[in-house]
Amino acid sequence: MANKKNKVNFLCSACGDDFAKWHGQCPSCKEWGTLSEFKVLGNKNVKRSKLDYRDYKSLNDILDSDPGERITTSILEADRVLGGGLLPGSLLLLGGSPGVGKSTLALHICSGVNKPILYVSAEESEQQVAIRAKRINVKSDNLNLSSENDLNGILTHIDRISPSLVVIDSIQTIINSDLDSLPGSPSQIRDCGQKFLEVSKQNNVIIIIVGHVTKEGTIAGPKMLEHMVDTVLYLEGDDRYEHRILRSAKNRFGATNEVGIFHMNEDGLNEVSNPSEMFLSERSKNIPGTCIYPSLEGTRPILIEVQALVSTANFGTPQRNVNGFDLRRLSMLLAVLEKRMDLVMGIKDVFINLVGGLKVDDPAADLSIICAIASSFMDKPIDETIVFIGEIGLAGEIRSISRLGHRLAEVEALGFSGAVVPAASMNDKLKKYNLKIHPVDSVRQAFDILF
Repeated sequence: MANKKNKVNFLCSACGDDFAKWHGQCPSCKEWGTLSEFKVLGNKNVKRSKLDYRDYKSLNDILDSDPGERITTSILEADRVLGGGLLPGSLLLLGGSPGVGKSTLALHICSGVNKPILYVSAEESEQQVAIRAKRINVKSDNLNLSSENDLNGILTHIDRISPSLVVIDSIQTIINSDLDSLPGSPSQIRDCGQKFLEVSKQNNVIIIIVGHVTKEGTIAGPKMLEHMVDTVLYLEGDDRYEHRILRSAKNRFGATNEVGIFHMNEDGLNEVSNPSEMFLSERSKNIPGTCIYPSLEGTRPILIEVQALVSTANFGTPQRNVNGFDLRRLSMLLAVLEKRMDLVMGIKDVFINLVGGLKVDDPAADLSIICAIASSFMDKPIDETIVFIGEIGLAGEIRSISRLGHRLAEVEALGFSGAVVPAASMNDKLKKYNLKIHPVDSVRQAFDILF
């Protein structure tokens, strides 16, 4: 029987749906200009026999069976983000910008796993990967390297080695010869990701897929890739800083928004056991416009220095610049200062910087931001032994925040003596901390304590 002609479909890079004809706007996700053409070979549609399908299992049989223990990586920061280690049969996606250290982190994880491993690096040769492993002192008798970029070849290696862990570096360089498209195209990424998912679940093998990110900070390729994996990890960093932040954006087997802190040097990635001390190592003292905010990254409290600079605007439109904080939230806080505290901010340039490159989207940072702005506006320094935490409403009230006890425990451990906190979050359990706690209901009460 002759093969059918190749079929042309159009794949959406945003949601992963495909369509028989091109649309300017995706009918599924309503995004514009996201459909791209790809060809599907006509001989792909092969009927499966009934024996090829997987059988069902009873819930009780599954619960009685051994689910398998998590495999620890011997990297505490990575295990924290993963929820205790790597779970057999899971598919993970590790994303990050070029040069941030994704491949280095993957090699470190491999060195901590004492089981057969297959590391597929389609971007580099085996010799290049070995040189990097030697440089960062990665040694393992169970590590097998391959530079194969063909999907069928990788699946053959998995069948031969039967590894417990597979690393694919990166998904944008893997090609399925059954598709008439280039590596890195949405159709290739979707199809290869789906195949790796099947292998992971059927063979109970851990597969880590390394992926590059776009300028917007999202994984390159269809959004469907993030939906099909069990865990999505982002390795973030800035060329200006030597630390790297491993963040969990999705985790079916653990908590999300957990972070791990690493320090990048010539020896690779080193764990940072006390990130608060690192971020406060160059803290400014007795200078107006600076204060300390106890952030909460996942379940981990981290103390961050907040810097604010308020100056007279030289042009008609005042500048509003932020680093690590939401610009729209800053506009709201400035409006509260002007309306509730009679501080004229409409003619002032305002600059906000969260030292260390961390990005904070926690509303509990409002009080520290607004206090730093007021301190710079009045040119009065804030007591360096006090931290500030609380969410601010439009009426100038200070609302309750989550996990205040965990934050105050870190504050006490680092030698601070006081904290300004929301009165609504106060309870008897907070009395055990050796801190002078100032409960406040409004921004005005907080300013009375400070100034």
